[in-house]
Amino acid sequence: MNAADTSTELSIVIPVFNEEINLDELIRRCTGACSKTGMSWELLLVDDGSRDSSPAKIEEAAGKLPGQIVGILLNRNYGQHAAVMAGLAHARGSIVITLDADLQNPPEEIPNLVDKIKEGFDVVGSVRVPRQDPLFRKIGSYIVNRAAQKATGVKMHDYGCMLRAYKRHIVDAMLQCHERSTFIPILANSFARKTTEIEVCHAKRAAGDSKYSLWKLINLQFDLLTSMTTFPLRMLSLFGVLASALGTGLGIYIIVMRILYGDAWAAQGVFTLFAVLFFFVGAQFLGLGLLGEYLGRVYNDVRARPRYFVEKVIGRK
Repeated sequence: MNAADTSTELSIVIPVFNEEINLDELIRRCTGACSKTGMSWELLLVDDGSRDSSPAKIEEAAGKLPGQIVGILLNRNYGQHAAVMAGLAHARGSIVITLDADLQNPPEEIPNLVDKIKEGFDVVGSVRVPRQDPLFRKIGSYIVNRAAQKATGVKMHDYGCMLRAYKRHIVDAMLQCHERSTFIPILANSFARKTTEIEVCHAKRAAGDSKYSLWKLINLQFDLLTSMTTFPLRMLSLFGVLASALGTGLGIYIIVMRILYGDAWAAQGVFTLFAVLFFFVGAQFLGLGLLGEYLGRVYNDVRARPRYFVEKVIGRK
């Protein structure tokens, strides 16, 4: 864990994965935005196992501005949140801002986040306005945001936006957490006393493709759900009680009707019984799947393997 460097006031952490098309413009706009803050700054570009020329571009940029542009190269792809944690571990600023590399959230918003966090907030989130994403992404974000609000009690409206600012003590607290399924905005809010959010511009992706496929989004939802709450397990318990009560009532009903109407009535209810049976068998498999998700994450945490492996750090004095 790195303590804040008194010579560095602002750190910008950006995870990078196959963003060679956007990197030159990203670096130019970030350095310009940081200069406008009037603070000493550093830009940390975390390459998350890119297969294009992103690592080479990061090395080149770090060579031109050593100490201000820092390249952190991971040995393979670990995922966005692991890459951000790697950047946070190397950040030295008293204020740390995270940002995506796709330029959908303009780096020009950095001074606005800095101004807001200077008002005394521990965490400053952002709300993308207007949202420039496909409908299924918007629906997924709405579900995530509602679940996060219920779990944390913090009424932020856009947990999915990576453009966020953190005070140093929040970053230090997050770095002390070693769970593998980490959703950074929620983890930060669990330590924050004062939080707020501001509206930021959101643009369509100018170049390249989104790194979040449908499958990755589904995995992210599972990480989010199991990392912040045990509510699904409680729902399984409640469902088990209701299913037991329903099954008992159905059994009594079948016995009574058989006594009243004989074997002929019972034979006519075979398909209904099969439908009920299949319903409960499917519910059991669903419950086992949710339990497996939790147990799998417990297993990964017990093994205590590193979240990531840093192959090289470039540009650090």
